[in-house]
Amino acid sequence: MESGGFTDFLQFIFMGLQRGCIYALVAMGFNIIYSATGVINFAQGEFVVLGGLMMVTLTTGFGLSIVFAFLISTLFVTIIGILMERCTINPVKKPTVLRLIIITIAVSILLKGVAMIIWGKGSHYMRHFSGSDPFVIAGATILPQTLWIIGILGVIVVAFVVFFNLTMTGKSMRACAINRDAACLAGINDRNMVMLSFALSAGIGAVAGIIVTPIIQMDYARGALLGLKGFGVAVVGGLGNSLGAVIAGILVGVLEALSGGYISSHYMDAIALLILLLVLFVRPSGLFGSSEASRLKEF
Repeated sequence: MESGGFTDFLQFIFMGLQRGCIYALVAMGFNIIYSATGVINFAQGEFVVLGGLMMVTLTTGFGLSIVFAFLISTLFVTIIGILMERCTINPVKKPTVLRLIIITIAVSILLKGVAMIIWGKGSHYMRHFSGSDPFVIAGATILPQTLWIIGILGVIVVAFVVFFNLTMTGKSMRACAINRDAACLAGINDRNMVMLSFALSAGIGAVAGIIVTPIIQMDYARGALLGLKGFGVAVVGGLGNSLGAVIAGILVGVLEALSGGYISSHYMDAIALLILLLVLFVRPSGLFGSSEASRLKEF
């Protein structure tokens, strides 16, 4: 491969890693709630949007430091996730999966409308965490923000491994995911575990929105596409398998970038859906999924 061709290829890989890490974070949010409730939370994309928009407001509007604004934005969206569960999911007695999914769709529409009213229809930009001058590697460039995205994803994955394997709360969530009735008989409050799953999911969504906003800018309507891509990645990796979501997210992101570079940028958004359809036809449980009974097996 000629040097120019290799440089272009490497550039597309960097772009794909940037996209894939964001998709992986969104997919992990889907997996947490799915593992605890068996429900796909279609408001996950709105958590991403709220995290990004709140971060913009705190840094550019109020002049807060990035670290302080990061913490407040994540906490804000986490509280939104808790309120969502307490006000819309928890009150439902003997809920069906379809009913809960409809509730999450309704909440998604509500949050989208609220975001439009508060932040308007325009795109919002915030500065990069540590400058916007790219690093040059073999002729290709990679933004420092992309390194932040990759690093934060790595930290979250490690934190999840520790939480779900070494803490009693994490083990309780895993128990509820495997068999909620048995977990209840063992004294675990399954309702609290569901609330915690929404809190963690919202927090992860907020982090995804915060770290990607300096690169793509954020607006009230971006949650639908991010949520759709994240859901596709979650299915490709195997619903409930967060490690699978990370691998699938990076795979989908890289394939998107390569297709955009070598075929046409018009097909980039269709690639994730095409991969989703192929996986559903060939392996409905996902590339790393096994069965309904082994949800949260990897975490």
